[in-house]
Amino acid sequence: MGHLSTHVLDTMNGCPAAGMQVTLQRLDGAQTVTLTRFTLNADGRNEGGALLDAKGMAVGRYRLLFAVAPYFRGLGVTLPDPPFIDTVPVDFGIADAAGRYHVPLLVSPWAYSTYRGS
Repeated sequence: MGHLSTHVLDTMNGCPAAGMQVTLQRLDGAQTVTLTRFTLNADGRNEGGALLDAKGMAVGRYRLLFAVAPYFRGLGVTLPDPPFIDTVPVDFGIADAAGRYHVPLLVSPWAYSTYRGS
């Protein structure tokens, strides 16, 4: 059963990025379609579980947009204007609609890293 999930860890504070806003989009040629917007829970994950479940999974190109600067500002971190990292876009492909895709993000106001998780 295919699904898509994400998990965000705040590496500045050593904790899940609870409260961060995330947007999932499907990229279809020149068209970008927003599929969902959500706020990360206390564990740094989508409260509703999978972003795409087996019924919603489709081969194609996708983008996750992580609202990093607003998250850190909300924690009281003083950031320059404009911030060094504002929104982190992660573009990725789903080649197997029956596959499991996990997109973790490790982030601070000055750096980020992502990979295909398990």
